[in-house]
Amino acid sequence: MKKLFLLMIAVAGLLTTGFGQAKKGVQTVTIKTPTVQCESCKKRIEDFMKREDGVQKVTVDYKKKTTKVTFIADRTNIENVKTAIANAGYDADDVTADGEAYKKLPKCCKKPEDGGGDH
Repeated sequence: MKKLFLLMIAVAGLLTTGFGQAKKGVQTVTIKTPTVQCESCKKRIEDFMKREDGVQKVTVDYKKKTTKVTFIADRTNIENVKTAIANAGYDADDVTADGEAYKKLPKCCKKPEDGGGDH
């Protein structure tokens, strides 16, 4: 009985450790970026995100209006990634673009309702 109890504790410990390590590993997420318009938007976001701690790779698809980000989970998280995209001037899922950063975007990178999107 004692051996069974110790075995159960060992298994529980391994499972907990395993899940903890998976969380701290590398994660890839796809974020909706509905306000990206063109190649300039793509370059702007990818360049901006290179400076973010923990971000390893960023791929913007402005035709699908998505941004795929690979990051190290113990150095950043999805909310920080979304905030960084918003700080570059673009909406990211439920995080609205920073107003000042959006104002600084070139005309082609602004929303059509704001006179943008002309390539």
